[in-house]
Amino acid sequence: MLDLDRPVWASLRDQPHWSLGDERARRFQPDINRFAATPDESPDSLAALAALVQPGDDSVYLAQVPPIVVPLGLEIVKAASGVQMVATRRLHTDDDIQVLGDADAAEMLALARLTEPGPFLARTHTMGRFIGVRIDGRLAAMAGERMRFTGHVEVSGVCTHPDFRGRGLARRLSAAAAADIQRHGGLPFLHAWATNTAAITLYESLGFEIRATVNIAVLRHEPV
Repeated sequence: MLDLDRPVWASLRDQPHWSLGDERARRFQPDINRFAATPDESPDSLAALAALVQPGDDSVYLAQVPPIVVPLGLEIVKAASGVQMVATRRLHTDDDIQVLGDADAAEMLALARLTEPGPFLARTHTMGRFIGVRIDGRLAAMAGERMRFTGHVEVSGVCTHPDFRGRGLARRLSAAAAADIQRHGGLPFLHAWATNTAAITLYESLGFEIRATVNIAVLRHEPV
């Protein structure tokens, strides 16, 4: 379960082609995601993390169960608590769902910017399988995969356009994304803000259970 305690690090470690950095600290390539991580809080790891953050507007997101230690030279822009949840029963897919890809990238990015499900950039959709529902030709909702490491895949990017809320689309897509992960032999897990009780309740109704509290922080260089 140690990888679940540091899911960002585990994902970057197992997929170095997506990352910048080395065995002390890594971050996703800037057009894929804003997450960064270290394997521990040693001085060398923290210094390496600080070196991956460029001065100016650059920032990175940290998400882990252990307390976050801010490297020298960086500052916290935002800090919050989340919950990490894991699936505890089999889920089922939905036939009336579309697999999304490069041709849908602009619409996916626009929907994510509107609804803010978490960091979502130009190539975030390449991190895994994304699915969606279209209504009258519009992308009404989507969900997909983000962090992945041995035996585990994260359900992420779950969002619904305000025009189409109240129709159960987030529930359908979350279940379908998790079912596909299970079908390929992985354990689905996900994260939600600790204050988002509606989302937590939804995921619990699908059979997800809270495993741990997750510390989340956005870091950037201290002003000169």
